[in-house]
Amino acid sequence: MPIRQSIWKVGDTPQPLAAARLASEQQLEDMIVANPELLSDELILIGRQEDTGRGGRIDLLAISPDGSLTLVELKRDRTPREVVAQALDYASWVEELDTDEIAAIYARFKPGGNLSADFEERFGVELDEEALNAGHQVIVVAASLDDSTERIIGYLGNRGVSINVLFFQVFEHGKDKFFSRAWLIDPIQAQAAPTERGPKEPWNGEFYVSFGADQYRSWNDARKYGFVSGGGGAWYTRTLELLSPGDRIWVKAPGHGYIGVARVTGQRQPAAEFQVKTGKGESLYVDVSEVEARLRKYIDDPEMTEYFVPVEWLETRALDDAVQEIGFFGNQNTVCKPTSKKWRTTVDRLKQAFPKFDD
Repeated sequence: MPIRQSIWKVGDTPQPLAAARLASEQQLEDMIVANPELLSDELILIGRQEDTGRGGRIDLLAISPDGSLTLVELKRDRTPREVVAQALDYASWVEELDTDEIAAIYARFKPGGNLSADFEERFGVELDEEALNAGHQVIVVAASLDDSTERIIGYLGNRGVSINVLFFQVFEHGKDKFFSRAWLIDPIQAQAAPTERGPKEPWNGEFYVSFGADQYRSWNDARKYGFVSGGGGAWYTRTLELLSPGDRIWVKAPGHGYIGVARVTGQRQPAAEFQVKTGKGESLYVDVSEVEARLRKYIDDPEMTEYFVPVEWLETRALDDAVQEIGFFGNQNTVCKPTSKKWRTTVDRLKQAFPKFDD
């Protein structure tokens, strides 16, 4: 069904803002280029009006912190069905881009820029060339969709194609205009399951979790108190919302390997509220943590604070005894729902390495 929004001026007698229009969809593209947060606060634009060599140009191309690419298509003067079909055609082109081609696209978009350096400056991590374009998603930007196109997008999403729609509306008040947006599909779902290269399989119901064990996050504490966590921005924390009590998770420490398997026992909680059991009863984790200083630095910032999910560990390993093999699945999302054949083969091998996985 069409998603419609209204904006009201607050007062004793609330007044609705009048609907308006942009001068052109070119203006919308210019706005996104000027401030990509109109789409997401966790994207770097790397291409604009790039020629696919197939008789068309993609509107915008972006990269996420996990190295996956996002193709953005504006509706312009096409019907919704036409823009979806065009976006899927372009996505087949994006899927085949290699590292050199992506770097060349970025060089044309930002002359003199260095993708690896700019990626690290923006996200605080190195760009893993192996993860670059390992997955991708499609975002269609439109003011509305017809019912048929919405059904098509739902059908594709249910079959592993990561495609979403950002609906936008424009309102005016006096001489000012305001832009609002709404997503057809919760962006968390799209982030957690980008369209991956290679053969696809139905999701096996088991979650992948990335646990960045470093000076900001203690694996010793995670094993002792029973939790996984993520922090440093919404992109790293919102996928923790996907986990529910009873879910089985396989936990990998980037740079080390797989370090544990667990059952989830609770919902996501911020550092200011997360409690753990100690010899003296329950305490706030921040009060007993090995990384207390880092936790307290952002504890009052809902965007940057650490978020925790309590778990019951079935089996764990020390970092220096992590399980890692060539070809194992990996991803920089804190939580994801992989649908690649690589995930199934990885889990099969992990069940041998962690025989208590179902205790």
